[in-house]
Amino acid sequence: MADNLTTEQRVLVVGETLVDIVHTPDGAVAEHVGGSPANVAMGIARLGHDTVLATTLGDDDHGTRCTEQITSHGVTIENLDAGQHPTSTALATIDDSGAAEYDFDLHWDLRPVTGLDRVAHVHTGSIAATLTPGEAVVTQTLAAAREHATISYDPNVRPSIMGTVDEVRDRVEELIALSDVVKASEDDVAWLYAGESLPDVMAAWGRLGPGLVVITRGGDGVAYRVSATGELAQAPARVDTVADTVGAGDSFMAGLVSGMLDAGLLGDADARQRLREATLDAVAGSVSRALATSAITVGRAGAYAPTRGEI
Repeated sequence: MADNLTTEQRVLVVGETLVDIVHTPDGAVAEHVGGSPANVAMGIARLGHDTVLATTLGDDDHGTRCTEQITSHGVTIENLDAGQHPTSTALATIDDSGAAEYDFDLHWDLRPVTGLDRVAHVHTGSIAATLTPGEAVVTQTLAAAREHATISYDPNVRPSIMGTVDEVRDRVEELIALSDVVKASEDDVAWLYAGESLPDVMAAWGRLGPGLVVITRGGDGVAYRVSATGELAQAPARVDTVADTVGAGDSFMAGLVSGMLDAGLLGDADARQRLREATLDAVAGSVSRALATSAITVGRAGAYAPTRGEI
């Protein structure tokens, strides 16, 4: 659990949990609990927020391992039933050059999410937002919660498994229109909108509805834009040492949500209105927290989730 008191505002994360099974050239095999939404949920909980993850896990050893690790970070897990399916996996085979080939075994048949009246903020993204049949439940959840809660979304596109770029772009824009905060990577934008500039894409996304759009740029830091004024700013990365970049984007997302909840820019309909009127100065502290959390993550091996005390 986080090394600070848990805040009262409940955060719901909706999305996949999976196990990464990594085969390296020396014959070693390592397994890691993953899935972008699961990583975000663990990151938000470690920063002291009451966090629930709506996901699916099989009744198997992988499911048990996922449950143990996620709950050890302070997350409550709901919607566990995966039917007769096993826990989703991503088999990664690493060659001598360090490149990876992936073989996914994914199952995403999410039951309707309950208890939305107790939720202040909902986050979703990645595979869960595009994979049928569960993606329909994701949409229903966001639409129902939006009446009283705020929404954040990270497309985190996976071109090899999500479909054609035209299909995915339409789906991404549908979810952006339901969101208050959108965070994507520079690579996401380059695939979805080949040849278009970041400022143009950010402006177009802002016109769909969110009050804040943030684009991560790896070692080049981030660009972010507030819709109220159309102002665009950049902030440098804070990384001193890099162990690996696993989970860096998810850690950034967790820090961003945490910072904005604390700033009163997420959490209810009034917060949504404040965000719609926000200037760059109003969101700068939240972006700063996100950069701090991701910097700590890349300095550790694996998708490490820092506590509030560490940042």
